[in-house]
Formats: sequence, structure tokens, C-alpha cells
Amino acid sequence: MTTRRGLLVGIATVLAAPRTVGGQERPRTYRIGVLSPTQRDASVLNGFFDELRQAGLTIEIDPRGWGGRADQYPAAARGFADAKVDLVLCGGDAAIRAAQAATTSIPILALTDDILGSGLVRSLANPGGNTTGVSILAAQLDGKRQDLLIEMLPGLRRMAALVDTGTTALRQLQALQETARARGVELSLHRVTKPEEIGPAIDSAKQAGAAALNVLASPLFFAQTRAIMARVAALRIPTMYQWPESAEEGGLVGYGPSIVRIFRELVARQAVKLLRGVKPADIPIEQPTQFELVVNLRTGRALGLTLPSSFLARADKVI
Repeated sequence: MTTRRGLLVGIATVLAAPRTVGGQERPRTYRIGVLSPTQRDASVLNGFFDELRQAGLTIEIDPRGWGGRADQYPAAARGFADAKVDLVLCGGDAAIRAAQAATTSIPILALTDDILGSGLVRSLANPGGNTTGVSILAAQLDGKRQDLLIEMLPGLRRMAALVDTGTTALRQLQALQETARARGVELSLHRVTKPEEIGPAIDSAKQAGAAALNVLASPLFFAQTRAIMARVAALRIPTMYQWPESAEEGGLVGYGPSIVRIFRELVARQAVKLLRGVKPADIPIEQPTQFELVVNLRTGRALGLTLPSSFLARADKVI
């Protein structure tokens, strides 16, 4: 059985700081607890840890909530509180709520879809409490991705959305359906709550006659990107993803901010401030300002697609 020390120390020491000249004590080591459905080898976090290292911070990771399920977050968050970690890094609403329920004193650094709309902070400028982070404009971007998918596939009449019921609000889904209907497209919704429901939901979209799939913003879907890619490739469904990196990794098309850049430039900057003693309530919620459209023509050819030149001309990167 892995000991708690093994959990804290064994998984990741970002910077092993040497002793200073004269035999002085090592610099302080900051402990970060992670609550996220992504696996702990996720490359998106490499830049985040690089920035902390460059800031001169020595970091240890408590991984008990890394790569976990939403129902595992409360116990992991209580463990972080008991261990008195210096910071809890959260991905998604469920992780944030679990951390907020477990502690009102440890800083919570969050990346989620609509942190204000979900009621997780008081305001973007003055978040209040012990939570700050990055809100990624999910509702607006889900609609933009839908529009791009319709533009990419002229003549599209039926499409589907893969929906994480723990992330996307009903009003947002209704807005997506209304917007699609106004463009002569029928949008079917395929809801999931856990990873094992994703495959059947995609199968259901295919059976409903969907000729395209919009994977709505969700930390669950990001964590399951490879599985989603495999299923839609087998079913030959053109699919839009939340992150441009997904298209670089083999998905057909992705639109949004770069998740790698978000962690390296936004989340890391906030983490340095928090670990140096700035209160979360005094750090405004940030939002991405740069968005990329990436298209993978290799994947398009495998699907037998010929994409409009006008659409390709809009892309920031064509693979």
C-alpha cells in the first residue's frame, strides 16, 4: 500500500532545490493538491510546473485527486485539508465545489468553464472567499464551435452535441438547439455523467443520423479525448473539440484557447502569487483572450471529407 508520504513525494518534485552554500536549510517546499479528471502525466501541466520552477519555487504534488472521478473528489479534498497543503489546483466545477466544501482557508486555484455563472465566486473582479482562477468562456465558445462545424460541412442537416450534464446548463443547451434550428440544422443532445457513458452516447448520436458531433466544453471530455477520437473515427463522424491541441493530436478540428498556454501563462502566474502569500480574494478571475482554429486535414481525408477552401483559409493552423 502506498503511504501518504509516498503520495506526496513520490509522484512529482518539480524542483529539487540544492542546499545553499554554508549548509543552510533547503528553501521551503510548497505542496499542491490536484483535483482533476486528467491523468497526472498530462502534458498540459508541464508548462505550469516549468513556470513555477523558473519562479524559484520548490513544489511537491499530492496526487490523490489526480485523474479521479467526481464522486472521489470530496474525500480527496478533505485529505488535502487534513494535510494542510499550500494550494488546491482544481479542474471543473465538481472539483471546485469539493475543495470549497473541504476548506475555507487553503487557496483554491480553479480552471473551469463558467466560474461566475456556476456561482463559484462572487464576481470576476472580486472573487471573494478562497477561490480564484481562470474561466474559459465555455457557453460562448460552445456556440462558436457549433457555428464553425456547420460552416465546415455545407449541407449539414443533422448534428449532435456530446453533453456533460455536470457542466453544461439546460439554458445553454436550449440556446444551441435554437441557433442550430435557425440555420436549418437539427441538433440532438446526448448526455453523459461518467466516462463509461461516452461511447454509448456517441453511438446514439450516430444512430440518430447525426453527420457531425460537437464535443461541448467539459473537463471529463478533455480527460477522455483519446477515447472520443477512437470512437468517432470508427463511426466516421466529423467532430469538433474544445481545445485546438485536440486537432493537433488527431482530432478533425478544434477551436478555443490553447490549454497549454492557459496553464503556462495564466494559471501559473496566479499560482506563484498565491504561494507567495497573495490572498485569492485579491486576485481577479482571468479569461483567455487568444483563440485558435486548428484543422487536421489528415483526419479529414481519413473521413473522406473535402473541406471548403474558405473554411481552411480561416484556420490558424492546418495540419
